[in-house]
Amino acid sequence: MWRDPGTWIALGISALFIVAGFLMHRVFTKILKQGSPEPDDTETDNPKAAHHEQ
Repeated sequence: MWRDPGTWIALGISALFIVAGFLMHRVFTKILKQGSPEPDDTETDNPKAAHHEQ
């Protein structure tokens, strides 16, 4: 079984998915811990929003 190239390919792809999942988890938790900036209520930043209310 360990001499079969298909086994090593499957193990390599599985390891790649585990590493990718771990990295994505780290990135997502880092982004979620930072939070988002508070929205600005000034109409000068987005003139389209001021016209939308009319």
